[in-house]
Amino acid sequence: MPRSHRRRPDPPRGDSFERFLAGFKRTEIRRGVEWTVQPVSAAQAQKAYTCPGCGGQIAPSVAHLVVWRADGVLGDAADLAARRHWHSHCWKVA
Repeated sequence: MPRSHRRRPDPPRGDSFERFLAGFKRTEIRRGVEWTVQPVSAAQAQKAYTCPGCGGQIAPSVAHLVVWRADGVLGDAADLAARRHWHSHCWKVA
């Protein structure tokens, strides 16, 4: 069988910060503070987290939201490090 001379595409590059920011993130303002909100699908949710809204556990394979400050003074990397995982309904009523 003849070999293909087509160039294979390079694998995607980028650090975890850039990959994390990709997707359907949005900005919301709550109580005068700007927040970045990014949904996590059930397929992407692979770890358990504690929701700061209700104190309950977000089990693996449960869709939820990741929320972090968008206007922090220490920069994007520090804000992302302080992100929290919320149940979608808890974030709506917070």
